[in-house]
Amino acid sequence: MRVSFLIVSRNLALSLAFILTNFTSTSQNQSTDSIYLEMGKSRNDTNKVNSLIELSKSICRSSPDEAINFGNEARELAQRLHFLNGEANALKYIGMANYFQGNYLETIQFWIEAKGKYAESDDRLGVANMLNNIGAIYFSEGDDTKALENYLESLRISEEIGIDTLRIATALVNIGAVYSQKKATYDKAVEYYLKALPLSELLGDHDAIGTTCVNLGGIYLERENVDSALFYFNRSLVAYRKSSVGNVPFALYNMGKAYTKMGDYPKAIRYQEEAFELAKQNNAKLEMAQSLVGLGDAYKQQGNIKLAISAYLQGESISTEIGATYEQKSAYEGLASSYSDIYDFHHAYKYQELLTGIKDTIYNAENDKKLQSIQFAFDIEKKEGEIEILTKDKELQDLEMERQKVVRNALVGGLFLILIIAFILVRSIRNKIKTNRLLDKQKAEIENLILNILPAKVAKELQESGSATPHYYESVSVLFTDFKGFTKIAEGLSPNELVDELNEFFIAFDDIVEAHNLEKIKTIGDAYMCAGGIPTANTTHPINVVQAGIAMQEYMRKTNEKRIAIGSIPWELRVGVHTGPIVAGVVGKKKYAYDIWGNSVNISSRMESNGEPGQVNISAATYELIKDHYNCHYRGKISAKNIGEIDMYFVEDEIKR
Repeated sequence: MRVSFLIVSRNLALSLAFILTNFTSTSQNQSTDSIYLEMGKSRNDTNKVNSLIELSKSICRSSPDEAINFGNEARELAQRLHFLNGEANALKYIGMANYFQGNYLETIQFWIEAKGKYAESDDRLGVANMLNNIGAIYFSEGDDTKALENYLESLRISEEIGIDTLRIATALVNIGAVYSQKKATYDKAVEYYLKALPLSELLGDHDAIGTTCVNLGGIYLERENVDSALFYFNRSLVAYRKSSVGNVPFALYNMGKAYTKMGDYPKAIRYQEEAFELAKQNNAKLEMAQSLVGLGDAYKQQGNIKLAISAYLQGESISTEIGATYEQKSAYEGLASSYSDIYDFHHAYKYQELLTGIKDTIYNAENDKKLQSIQFAFDIEKKEGEIEILTKDKELQDLEMERQKVVRNALVGGLFLILIIAFILVRSIRNKIKTNRLLDKQKAEIENLILNILPAKVAKELQESGSATPHYYESVSVLFTDFKGFTKIAEGLSPNELVDELNEFFIAFDDIVEAHNLEKIKTIGDAYMCAGGIPTANTTHPINVVQAGIAMQEYMRKTNEKRIAIGSIPWELRVGVHTGPIVAGVVGKKKYAYDIWGNSVNISSRMESNGEPGQVNISAATYELIKDHYNCHYRGKISAKNIGEIDMYFVEDEIKR
């Protein structure tokens, strides 16, 4: 879920960049005022400029139009007074007001002009401030190269001055955020984050510490270095808890992701639940959606599919409400996979379709972002050309305007050509996406069909190598069932009625087998066979199989009560179990079937045929493995070909501890 992390990290990095716009150089203003007093300028006039700037600054977010008016008034007065620093500060907050209106092109122009005024008044801190903010605009518009150029220049100046640690730390974090966009530059990102961290700690800026640590942890998590990721996520959590910004849920969410990857599901669930509750208190819906999807991932990996689906559905609902496409994508992935795990293919197909659709949306949004970046660069270039024209004398202006016209026409023609190419590419990509969607759907259907026929481990081996190697298992518990008097019951039913009733019983048996971690092998007429301890070996299979046999008999008991009440003939089920070695594998060439062989299979069948309706008849081998868990009744011996005499036991009640 790298995308979701980068978006949040990008927002956190930008918030640090723009914090710096709220600081003006008091010492610089005082120094400038002293100069103007020496030159005979009215201190009241410079104070008026500063007061207008403070007004503009205080309302640039809430009332940007008024802020622009105050900024322009301050700028005009500063120009008349030749008050360069005042003019630069006015331009800065006019740009800030435009930023909050979403006018990024105008914003960057005002900040470029402010940077020039700061340079003219030899205010290097102001220059570094503007370079950092200009870089942030380029970063948000997708031009990482120009963002990096401005951030690096801001860092260079800040380090040369050496008195503004916060500005240095911010530049380092923002450079790290640019390098975090690509795996190939992760090392560079880590390098800059690790430079920013001690500076942030020196400042005691908890939000900067939290942002730097959570970004570092995200990179380590992507690299599967979970221990390092957890170390930095923990540091981020401690810092955010001391900050007033409210990013604690994001740190908790990332810790939950890390523990899920480690397989420590109780901790993962605890952190995701805490993240959700904190985000809910603050009505932070993006963080709510993230933590719910993270909670779903933890439950799914834990094997609790029901709770996973519930968490995914809540996360999908919130992310859809706020248009958080990356969180929607993660929720759809989890839902499609979870429903497939419980063989609910109707819902699995539904969310697979939604997943394909949201992938298209994300892909198209990223393409739009690239085209927007091209357009933004084109507009900036055009604006810079227009500004340059105004600085030349009349004769040069006429010549430059003619040249600019040619350049502009060429740029427009080039842009038009780019748009045509983009249209052709987008159309081609859309057709490819549609084709891939059909292929994905067909692939998913085929995979689900294979998983419905074969165990997942065997299906994966078939898909990867084209064949499945038979395996020998030292200890497997095999369960057989059939119905006593089946032939007589069958004579009294039509073929359709007979199949319907058997189907109802076997579907119930399938559910019981799945609930007890067993593998269904096959049905033969009225007989049903399953086994425990394959294809993945385990030590609990004897208990699991006996529990399944008891559950089957309990199901038949309740079913027969209903049948007797309506005057129907009861079905009498016999169950036999034996534990021993077997060979398991796939048979056939065209219609695959997973089957098991060996004397253990034959003995299990003998246990069933020598059992009694309503009872679970087990061999001595199985008895030795479950006798500490169940009371059993000894029944005597039966003779088995090539084996000899075998002791039999009826399973009675569970031993209470």
